[in-house]
Amino acid sequence: MREGAQLTQAGSDRPYEVFHTDCPARGVVDHVTSRWGVWVLISLRNKDLRFFELRDSIQGVSEKMLAQTLRALVQDGLVWRQVDPTTPPQVTYGLTEFGQHIGEPLTDLFDRITERLPQQAP
Repeated sequence: MREGAQLTQAGSDRPYEVFHTDCPARGVVDHVTSRWGVWVLISLRNKDLRFFELRDSIQGVSEKMLAQTLRALVQDGLVWRQVDPTTPPQVTYGLTEFGQHIGEPLTDLFDRITERLPQQAP
C-alpha cells in the first residue's frame, strides 16, 4: 500500500484517493468533521431526536446551519430522517448503522477529552 490513507472502494480494486478534492470519501469526512457535524453525531449517539430537540441539545447552532448539516449527513447515509404526516409535520432524526459506526470514535474522543479536563468549580 502506498503512503497515506488509501482505502479500497467497495466492490472495486480502485483505491479512494482521499487527498484529492474530488474523492467521495473526502466529502463524507468533511461533513462529519464540520463544525456542527461532530455535534450532531454525538447528540444522536444515544437516542433519536426531533429537529427542535436536536437544535436545543447543540447550543449555538442556528436552525439554518443545523438543517444544512443534517441534509449533508442524510445524503451521506450517516443519519436517517423520518417525517410524520402531522400538522405541523414532526421530523425525527437518528443514526444509521454507518452513522453509529462513524460516531463511536467521535464519542470515544469526546469522552477522553472530558475525562482529562480539570474539574471546574461549581
